[in-house]
Amino acid sequence: MAKMTGAVALAKMLEGYGVTHVFMVPAVLRRTMAELEASTGIHRLHVHGEASAAYMADGFARAARRPAICMAQVIGAHNLAAGLRDAYLAHAPVIAMTGGRDPATKFRKVYQEVDDIPSFEPVTKFNATIDDVRRIPDMVRQAFKVSVSGTPGPVHLQFRGNEGQIDQDEADLNPYVEPLFAAIPPFRPRPDPDAVKAALELLQAAERPVLVAGGGVRASNAAGELVKLAELLSIPVATSLNGKDSIPGSHDLSIGVVGTYSRGSANRLVKEADLVCYVGSETGSMTTAFWQVPTLDRAVIQIDINPENLGRNYDLKASVLSDAKMALLAMLDIADTKSAARRKGWIERVNAIKSQWREEYSSLMGSDAVPIRPERICSELSRHMPDDAIVVVDTGHGGMWMGGMYDLRTPGQSYIRSAGHLGWAFPAGLGAKCAHPDRPIVTFTGDAGFWYHVAEVETAVRWGINSVTVVNNNRSGNQSMRGFDRVYGGKQTEQARELWTFTDVNFARLAEQMGAVGLRVEKPGEFPAALAKALDAKRPVIIDVVTEIEAVAPGAVV
Repeated sequence: MAKMTGAVALAKMLEGYGVTHVFMVPAVLRRTMAELEASTGIHRLHVHGEASAAYMADGFARAARRPAICMAQVIGAHNLAAGLRDAYLAHAPVIAMTGGRDPATKFRKVYQEVDDIPSFEPVTKFNATIDDVRRIPDMVRQAFKVSVSGTPGPVHLQFRGNEGQIDQDEADLNPYVEPLFAAIPPFRPRPDPDAVKAALELLQAAERPVLVAGGGVRASNAAGELVKLAELLSIPVATSLNGKDSIPGSHDLSIGVVGTYSRGSANRLVKEADLVCYVGSETGSMTTAFWQVPTLDRAVIQIDINPENLGRNYDLKASVLSDAKMALLAMLDIADTKSAARRKGWIERVNAIKSQWREEYSSLMGSDAVPIRPERICSELSRHMPDDAIVVVDTGHGGMWMGGMYDLRTPGQSYIRSAGHLGWAFPAGLGAKCAHPDRPIVTFTGDAGFWYHVAEVETAVRWGINSVTVVNNNRSGNQSMRGFDRVYGGKQTEQARELWTFTDVNFARLAEQMGAVGLRVEKPGEFPAALAKALDAKRPVIIDVVTEIEAVAPGAVV
């Protein structure tokens, strides 16, 4: 050990764990910020809001598959905690660092001070205080370890002092790092061979099975193994929203996203399945349309790294406790490919249902209507997205349109979505671009979502974060239209429409005023050229697409 400040130790550890960016709202850990400038290549990104900082770190963590850092001083800590909720729901390894109360002045009405620790408790796996500089090394190691182990998730460290001034203290410190915990997954628990055999026998005996790939497939980097098993056994694959990039939408066995924000063909086929096998999915309400797809009496198998998830919502015929990749590899080792022949009729049914869905929406996906139909935007994105692009998608109507209508074409394309917080996608897309500056990052959001963090356009310009953001601009939050229709008896008043409509704003012009590239698309045929121009711009780009306010995403087929 050597005598050093907490700031030096923290800077060395962040560098040792491979951290490249810190997303923060000052002022926090000031001495550490100076050390990061002096001794590392870590970028310190000052952004316009604590929730944005958390969302950027979240997007970075999901895109890079490694921990990302966000920070705020004590007065912004609650806002940072609110921003961690999406990372918690989506299991992203985000490490939040905040200033906190000094034991010497607790309960004396220090300016701006409240107890922030409780606000982090529901949205983190580990939530701790550092009141002695000697604890910085072991607590930082614990934070990285917890964030990536098992089911990943956020952690929070509160540093003593409203700005974390504990980092100025000196002590004999050993800032060693554990590289194993610099990315996910650090461990790959292997399955019980008997459990694998039991699950595989059920799959092979089924006449109408479906595999459902969840976010655990993505976390385990197990998409290749999942697709190979599906091909060997001739089993169609549905996905959750978190697992959407587990199989290209163009694959013959892909049936789409199942559940609430879904594709009708996927829900129909999962309803018809005689066996559903979930891989890395918590079987929550979004993936099952509130346990209607499939119903609770359906035969179900579940593979998961977290024992608490096994059988959480369904009575299981078999379960496998394992890392997803390890379980799928074990299945591939003993799979009986001859069993695929019994599913010839099922695959014919799958293709028929998929064709029916395409026919149902083909006119809308190819519509030349003005204002533009959102289905047409999704179709154009499917066709023109670069082969190595990362797509970042908001919740609400953005999640519904893209979950159901957008298809990935290649295994090299990635898909990341909000776990429920409108406005998440734009800052998360900036974080994803920081993680992969050489890959195209295209964010899809609506004007309702974009308004949340529009100030971060300036952040993107200032730091040269050259992502592309497509805004589905219908001058409203029209996902609320159905709900207000119900309470107003099917016919809304002008005063009722005020509750979900906005001022008509040209976001392209707004972007230009903030130093970004702004492109306005008012006719569907203009979109491919605008996207191509945006991808070549080498600057932050906002594509404002004027769309039909009455266009409402289809509800789940149950």
